[in-house]
Amino acid sequence: MKILFIGDVFGNPGRKAVGEFVQKLKREREIDFCIANGENAAGGSGITYVVAQELYRFGVDGITLGNHTWSKREVLSFIDSDSNIIRPANYPEGVPGKGSAILEGKSGKIGILNLVGRIYMDSADCPFKVAKRELEYLKSFAKVIVVDMHAEATSEKCALAWYLDGKVSCVLGTHTHVQTADERILPFGTAFISDVGMTGPYDGIIGVKREIVIKKFMDNMPARFEVAQGTIQFSAVYMDIDENTGKTTSIERIHHLLEL
Repeated sequence: MKILFIGDVFGNPGRKAVGEFVQKLKREREIDFCIANGENAAGGSGITYVVAQELYRFGVDGITLGNHTWSKREVLSFIDSDSNIIRPANYPEGVPGKGSAILEGKSGKIGILNLVGRIYMDSADCPFKVAKRELEYLKSFAKVIVVDMHAEATSEKCALAWYLDGKVSCVLGTHTHVQTADERILPFGTAFISDVGMTGPYDGIIGVKREIVIKKFMDNMPARFEVAQGTIQFSAVYMDIDENTGKTTSIERIHHLLEL
C-alpha cells in the first residue's frame, strides 16, 4: 500500500499547496491513501467544515488533528459525523470525535491513530498507554496502521516509535513545522520521522508573518498571529507498506516549493 502523509497544513497557503500537488502525486506514484494533518488548516489554527471539504476535494482521504483541535468551535458541530477526521486519542474520555479509525483505501483497510505529546504541551493522558489500548482494536481490522504523533519534544516522538516498533506501520511526528532529515525504518518494520514538516508559508516563521513573531520575541507582548504570504512549501512523506504484514518497506521525504 502506497501512502502519502502531509505535514501540518497551515492556512490558505497550505491548502493551495495541497490542491497543487496531491492529485499529481497520486497519479505519478499510484498512491492508495492520502492523510493530512489539518489542525492548522483554517486560518492557521483549527479546522472548519468548509476547509475539511476542500481538503477532501483536493484528494485528502483522512485528516488528523492535534493541540488546536478545538480552536474553531464550529468543529464541535461536525467532528462526530465526519468519519474521516481523527483527533488525539489521549484526550479526556467523553470529548467529541474519535482518536482512531479504520478507513478504506484502494488497496484495503488502513488504521489511523492520532496522539498528542505531553512535554511542553497541554495536559493529556499518557500516549504510550493509550496507543496500546487503541491498537488492540485497530489491529483486529487492519494490518496497515499509521500513527500521527503530534508533539513538541523529539525525544517523546522517538520513544513512542521505538515502543511501537513492529506493532504499527509508521510513527510520524507532526507539530513543530520543520521537516527533519531522520526518516528511517526501525528493526521490526516501523517507519519513523521526527517531524513531517509544514505545508504552508515558506517565508514566514513556522507559518506566521515573521515581523509579528520577531516583535513578540523582542517585546514579549501579546500578539495576534497572521498567516504569512509569498512562496509556499509542501512537506510530506511517501511510504510503501506491505499490506499483508503491515511493515513499511520504504519511506521518502517530499519537499516542494510553490512560487506564487
